[in-house]
Amino acid sequence: MNVLVLGSGGREHAISWKLSQSTILNKLYIAPGNAGTSQVGENVALNPNNFDEVKAFVLDKKVSMLVVGPEDPLVNGIHDYFLADNQLKHIPVIGPQKEAAQLEGSKEYAKEFMFRHKIPTAKYQSFSADTLKEGLAFLEEMTPPYVLKADGLAAGKGVLILNDLSEAKAELTAMLKDAKFGAASAKVVIEEFLDGIELSVFVLTDGESYKILPTAKDYKRIGEGDTGLNTGGMGAVSPVPFVDDKFMAKVENQIIKPTVDGLKVDNIPYKGFIFFGLIKVKGNPFVIEYNVRMGDPETEVVIPRIKSDLLDLFDGVALNSLSEKDLEIDPRAATTVMLVSGGYPEAYEKGKEISGLQNVENTIVFHAGTKSENGKVLSNGGRVMALTSYGRDMKDALAKSYASADKVCFDNIYFRKDIGFDLK
Repeated sequence: MNVLVLGSGGREHAISWKLSQSTILNKLYIAPGNAGTSQVGENVALNPNNFDEVKAFVLDKKVSMLVVGPEDPLVNGIHDYFLADNQLKHIPVIGPQKEAAQLEGSKEYAKEFMFRHKIPTAKYQSFSADTLKEGLAFLEEMTPPYVLKADGLAAGKGVLILNDLSEAKAELTAMLKDAKFGAASAKVVIEEFLDGIELSVFVLTDGESYKILPTAKDYKRIGEGDTGLNTGGMGAVSPVPFVDDKFMAKVENQIIKPTVDGLKVDNIPYKGFIFFGLIKVKGNPFVIEYNVRMGDPETEVVIPRIKSDLLDLFDGVALNSLSEKDLEIDPRAATTVMLVSGGYPEAYEKGKEISGLQNVENTIVFHAGTKSENGKVLSNGGRVMALTSYGRDMKDALAKSYASADKVCFDNIYFRKDIGFDLK
């Protein structure tokens, strides 16, 4: 099979790394990719959101499967584009159609879906600029902390959790009246605060059956002890130590199965990954959010723990035969530590030469924001690379990731030294 992966981050490198090991793979292309993906496939200078450009390449290279890494092309309808085109409709797309992608593309859509199918989640109401007055009044009825979520895609930065009522009112006004997050905050969801510990659960589904992938927990804040600004993710661990069989049974019965069944009831086809952002409250799981693709950096710890042929699993999704496939999981723990550019998630510099990669041992290096230039690897983003290691447990794996982090150098490098600090 010739496969095209869309995306350029650590998630896409991890997926491409795994696909490159498949016995049924012929040629792997990554668009646009990064310095790391070029080591496992061929990078292609394509814009994942220029569907005509993607089509021309797919037909030229006889691509037989499209794997969509990031959310934007899915929310923009790339799967629908393929289905509507006579030359493309026979080519399977791993990633849901536009309607299903609204589970991530619209917080309000996701909330309505969860309430309709009795999936546990926080109580909420949504507001627009026209109902700002009602939104301000709704805040007065709530007890702090106040949770404000931009309805649309805001690159992981559209969620605010505030303790002060006047600040919450000011932020709601900024989101709705002043477009603080652009079009993403034309509508804002205000929901009750759930006090608990977060985790990520992933499934791969063909719309009928599903496979539950390893659990993970990521660390979004830039500062140690989960302080400072939100980022795209500073590290992750898998499995999650506080998740036992009893809790996972609740997750499957109360959340995963009702979600997959709900999509069928609503006549919404779904082929691809579903990411459940969960919170454990007094022993029970609640959904914070859905994503319609794998998380990043969770992918960098989940994918390495899958021992089965990933492309064979994707083929099962395409052919509605996923239930016939075996999913084998590596029992070892996996951890990843993200190396980022100084200043991230605010202003940072690109183009810094990266050295020391040849000295890294016992660790898989997944590139995120990198590029190759004149034989050198340069930084090309805020999150530069993820260092993933296996271990007999989380602590063992983290020791290896941190030993590797000390061997990689670039100007103004930064990484959190406390990934997993809140877990035993």
